[in-house]
Amino acid sequence: MSRFKTNRSHRSFTRRLAVVAATAASAVVLAACGGKDSGGPSAHHSPSKSGSAAGASAGAHNAADVAFAKGMIPHHRQAVEMAGLAAGRASSSQVKELAAKIKQAQAPEIKTMSGWLTAWGEQVPEEMPGMDHMDHSGMPGMMSAKEMAALKKKSGKGFDTAFMEMMVGHHRGAVKMAGTEKEKGAYGPAKTLADAVIKAQEAEIARMNGLLGKEKG
Repeated sequence: MSRFKTNRSHRSFTRRLAVVAATAASAVVLAACGGKDSGGPSAHHSPSKSGSAAGASAGAHNAADVAFAKGMIPHHRQAVEMAGLAAGRASSSQVKELAAKIKQAQAPEIKTMSGWLTAWGEQVPEEMPGMDHMDHSGMPGMMSAKEMAALKKKSGKGFDTAFMEMMVGHHRGAVKMAGTEKEKGAYGPAKTLADAVIKAQEAEIARMNGLLGKEKG
């Protein structure tokens, strides 16, 4: 009888251990499920992964973005150089005002695009005094070294006319380059800048054409 009670107690203890083990296993399974679906550790980890992917996507760039920045930097530099000539050579206050506006807008954009290239591990186009502008003659709207030299020799109304005619062509080239970026680029800020370039420079083209029409009229 004593041996029977002992065996029964042993079986009872074994069953209790099994229940405890089963309960613990269930708790682990529930915790794992809860982690995926209701705020467990996995739930916290998942948004982090998702956020990183979203950030990478938002910051992604492609070859078109690089080409846009590398091309637009020297393009803008030449526009700034041309605009800088107006202060001492132009006779029209409207031309001087327009040139100052071009310089004020494009100089910061050069800095912005240079920052992108640096962040992407790309080389920023070098700026060299007396740069031969023929190096960029294949770029839409870029002036040759000969054209730039001729502009520097002008003053008064002759400068005003030459400056605006050259800048209209220069702006049209920039608009074309910006259009390519909007179509083929992937980097959001670059596409936004391209859109701003198109809007601003198309407005300036219209203004310069209006002033040229008045001069020729």
